Amino acid sequence: MSDQHGRFVWYELLTTNPVAASRFYTSVLGWGTQQWEGSPPYTMYTNGDAPLGGVWPIAAEQKSQGVAPHWLPYVGVRNVDTTTAEAARLGATVLKEPADIPEVGRFAVLRDPQGATFAVFTPNAGASAPDHEPGEGEFSWHELTTTDQGAAFDFYNRLFGWEKTAAHEMGAMGVYQLYGKNGRDYGGMFTKTPDMPMPPNWTCYVRVGDVRRTADAVTRGGGKVLHGPAEVPGGSWIAQCMDPQGAVFAVVQQAG
Repeated sequence: MSDQHGRFVWYELLTTNPVAASRFYTSVLGWGTQQWEGSPPYTMYTNGDAPLGGVWPIAAEQKSQGVAPHWLPYVGVRNVDTTTAEAARLGATVLKEPADIPEVGRFAVLRDPQGATFAVFTPNAGASAPDHEPGEGEFSWHELTTTDQGAAFDFYNRLFGWEKTAAHEMGAMGVYQLYGKNGRDYGGMFTKTPDMPMPPNWTCYVRVGDVRRTADAVTRGGGKVLHGPAEVPGGSWIAQCMDPQGAVFAVVQQAG
């Protein structure tokens, strides 16, 4: 797992209507679906033949706690139990204690000290997630909106070994800090301003070939384009979107 520690390895959509959500994402992003015949059964999303994530209904207990549809990113770690204990020591809240997924691996769900939710995962022996530059249809950027970018980076640096890379000044919005590991950018993080009502969260970006065409498909599919398409530093184009059930995601068209 040394090559996976700190890398994003899986993405799970928690939603109120998995069937309708799957129709939306397969139409908009061209994903396929594949059934994992475990217990309980689980629908995975695929890009080509490669699974990249899955979809799960929000449980009644979660609904009662006000959990809204959202994408949950999973980060690979060497040992879920050790990482969970360290995260708690650093101020995180453990939402789901470490548990086994039969024949797959072990995971836990955490809330960072500022309030953003993520998961950690250790696969069974011999399993590994591919390590390559993301292609079209794959998640390629991971953006943290938080209340204290400096404290948040320190938490993830200690937990996963993430490193600061470039930084962009955004005027009144402050610094957009890029982060990554082993010479590769994984995403960016910034401190939200008082006029941003959303709680701290992770937004996951899918790489697409044409951001405008994808934004149009989002609208046709019953979703909403919240921001964009807009050009960002470096020449890429993004659009931040919401699916018909209310989960936020984003798409990015690489520069060039």
